[in-house]
Amino acid sequence: MALRTLLSCRTLAAAVKPELGFSVGLRSLVTFSLPDLPYDYGALEPAISGEIMQLHHQKHHQAYITNYNKALEQLELAMSKGDAPSVVKLQSAIKFNGGGHVNHSIFWKNLAPVREGGGEPPKGSLGWAIDTHFGSLEALAQKMSTEGAALQGSGWVWLGVDKELKKLVVETTVNQDPLVTKGPSLVPLVGIDVWEHAYYLQYKNVRPDYLKNIWKVINWKYASEVFEKECP
Repeated sequence: MALRTLLSCRTLAAAVKPELGFSVGLRSLVTFSLPDLPYDYGALEPAISGEIMQLHHQKHHQAYITNYNKALEQLELAMSKGDAPSVVKLQSAIKFNGGGHVNHSIFWKNLAPVREGGGEPPKGSLGWAIDTHFGSLEALAQKMSTEGAALQGSGWVWLGVDKELKKLVVETTVNQDPLVTKGPSLVPLVGIDVWEHAYYLQYKNVRPDYLKNIWKVINWKYASEVFEKECP
């Protein structure tokens, strides 16, 4: 996994953390690689099928990484030539594909097999915060499922924390926009992919069924660790 820093460009890559997968090379270009899953493809069944997980990880996530690296290479070339129109034009590809990489890298950590604690309610400070802000975990899940089902087209539904206000929020983002696009102080705790590629092979076009079942494999331990780090 490699970091090569784009010295003169502030892109989405500047905000990406090492665990998302990048590598250091001889030049000044940032490149990214597909992170391994912390479980087998079939480990989330029956909530999410192994076939979906394999395609989602190997094909869709890999495509975002491939296109992100390509766009960054093109950006470096355009910058070296002082080609301002091309630099501006490439920003949409960087945001879309870089966002796809960032979002999916979080998504895989947001899931866990039932035998490894998937679906177990959060405890400690996050559990208390959920009860305070939403009334109960069930109420939070219903709110996120409702907003995720209502999202037109493709996107994500998020549980995040505003680290400045110390407040939990539920937000949706379109396409591959990361949660940070809704506010610079927002940190994702749980992100649920509501693109069709995340569920269609198993749930067809019935997104609410997917959203109902995914809570059985949500990794609240990971979400709690992030929350405690951001809101000690």
